[in-house]
Amino acid sequence: MTRLIRDPRVVALLVGAAALFVAATLAPLPSPRQIQEWATSVGPALPLVFFIVHAVVTVAPIPRTVFTVSAGLLFGPLLGIVLAVGATTLSAALAILLVRALDRDQVASRLTHPAVRAIDERLRRRGWLAVGSLRLIAAVPFSVINYCCGLSSIRFWPYMTATLFGVLPGTIGTVILGDALTGTTHPGLLVFSGACLAVGVVGLIVDARWKTSTTPPPIPAVAPVSVAE
Repeated sequence: MTRLIRDPRVVALLVGAAALFVAATLAPLPSPRQIQEWATSVGPALPLVFFIVHAVVTVAPIPRTVFTVSAGLLFGPLLGIVLAVGATTLSAALAILLVRALDRDQVASRLTHPAVRAIDERLRRRGWLAVGSLRLIAAVPFSVINYCCGLSSIRFWPYMTATLFGVLPGTIGTVILGDALTGTTHPGLLVFSGACLAVGVVGLIVDARWKTSTTPPPIPAVAPVSVAE
């Protein structure tokens, strides 16, 4: 781990990600009127532009809540949900592919601690359960999950499937009930978020207690066959 921290590329990546996250957290959110004015200036291409911007920007450690709420504000529940879920899923795909293209093998080769290896093996075998559970917990940053999965051995399609189904409940609830841009939150969204949190925690507990045997099954004994002379 010490050698990994001393790598200038890793340090630069961590510092850059932290700076982006802090900047995004402290930056003022646009008002509903500002968003609608921007949407009017874009014109008929708004759904496509919104989808692309949402997918690309949230690859960085930038909270996606403003995009999710804006989707409902600009496009209504049905199209808003389709655009928000689709862009979020594409963003997760871009993030994991980017991390693995930026020398993931070099980083992974230095993570030799047995505990780390055990977690990595669990993610390779059953990563969909952990990813799906974490996606349900709103407090866990979306981008952090993407980066960690990129450094792990989780397979791409189980990761994508778990992401799609994991972000669906929270995205639907935020698009329909969310009103974060006006500074208020619908009580129904709080209840819904609590339910998603509970399901996500249960999923993590199940994943932690689900022991996968790595010992190959015994080879059945074969009775000797007599050969007639």
